[in-house]
Amino acid sequence: MDGNKPIGALIEALPFIRRFRGKTIVVKYGGNAMINGELKAAVIEDVILLSAVGIRTVLVHGGGPEIEAMLKALGKESRFVRGLRYTDEETMEVVQMVLCGKVNKDIAALIQTAGGKALGLCGIDGALLKARRLRYTGEDGAAEDLGLVGDIESVDTAILEAVLAGGAIPVISSVALGIGEAAGRSLNVNADTAAARIAAAMGAEKLILMTDVEGILRDVRDNESLIRTISLAELTALIREGIINKGMIPKAECCTLALEGGVKDAHIIDGRRPHALLMELFTDEGIGTMIMRS
Repeated sequence: MDGNKPIGALIEALPFIRRFRGKTIVVKYGGNAMINGELKAAVIEDVILLSAVGIRTVLVHGGGPEIEAMLKALGKESRFVRGLRYTDEETMEVVQMVLCGKVNKDIAALIQTAGGKALGLCGIDGALLKARRLRYTGEDGAAEDLGLVGDIESVDTAILEAVLAGGAIPVISSVALGIGEAAGRSLNVNADTAAARIAAAMGAEKLILMTDVEGILRDVRDNESLIRTISLAELTALIREGIINKGMIPKAECCTLALEGGVKDAHIIDGRRPHALLMELFTDEGIGTMIMRS
């Protein structure tokens, strides 16, 4: 074994650690990295290391597969509208139970078992996330009902600042407290959007979306066509030209939301690669796509 390799990696990482120390990074944790045991352990180690070197790390998680499994066990069929889960009363109960009661606490437990410190929260806790019911207008002008699905209107950053000041990693599930016509109700919120809104509200240095793809590809059939860096203006152009399409469009829109809200950089990385977070943040080349505000 070459003993110089880990030393070289530390030396390469040092300027990045100095640059990001004291800065806030919001990570959206989802996809295969939440299911595969080896990948899950690597993500937890990465998050703990980021926190240990002084990078203020906020972890926002999804849980679609776990929700789907519970709904199937209950004999309930899922329905999606524009890629968002239609959420009736029964589905909302399952979403809240699975995301807030199980997945959130499992992640917090993993961090603490691995030597970190975490506080599991959902958007309802302390009214961290407030949202109104989300409605789309179809091509015929009619409103499309999504049920108890929310669009975040405000983020109480004071709660997150207090957790970070206490040396803990906030672990957030994307269930929000309803306002307006949904006052006092629980609303299901897209986790990517929640991460983008939180990153913008906190003035984060970076938003990182962990996905099951390499990043943004110029040609989806060619993994070698990965775009490593791109400006927000170029990102908008790629969407308009149709190069960014299908499932990548919502990811790109979340990055746009964060960058327009003041976040410096947004990243889309492949969470199927062990220690993807560290490779993206602490190496010169990175592994995914970085979108820059300017």
